[in-house]
Amino acid sequence: MADGSEEAVGRVLTPEEVLALVPQQEPFRFIDEIHELDHEHIVASYVFSEDADFYRGHFPGRPITPGVILVETMAQAGVVAFGIYLYALKFSPEEVEKMLTIFTDANVDFSGEVRPGDRVTTTGRVKFFRRKKLRAQVEMCLDDGTVVCSGELSGMGVSR
Repeated sequence: MADGSEEAVGRVLTPEEVLALVPQQEPFRFIDEIHELDHEHIVASYVFSEDADFYRGHFPGRPITPGVILVETMAQAGVVAFGIYLYALKFSPEEVEKMLTIFTDANVDFSGEVRPGDRVTTTGRVKFFRRKKLRAQVEMCLDDGTVVCSGELSGMGVSR
């Protein structure tokens, strides 16, 4: 495609179409809405339910969302959903439906906490996308703008 000799077979997906293709489902989907989406970035949000089962044990009397759940939340938006969008720009809808995006690695710094009922917004920016591998710079903020965590996450597309 870079030399202009190949015809693009992909298409631009809407945020709703991307969300429908995200393989994670309740109770393990941590994206409620995709607000912005283009070839450079994604912005998505999620509200942590006050009755999520993991709060019972993390920590009784002072529940805090586990860091591993925050990383998963960032990965679902900044790698899985974003990867689906980027892949769909280059490949046919049939190829997109055959692909499963899996999370591969993370380097994340934590700087805040997420409590039951908090809404978080995840912003992901592409660092590179090639050979079905995406590396993104990702940041998660609370509604008041407090940065909760940030870092680099990667994932890759595999056949379903």
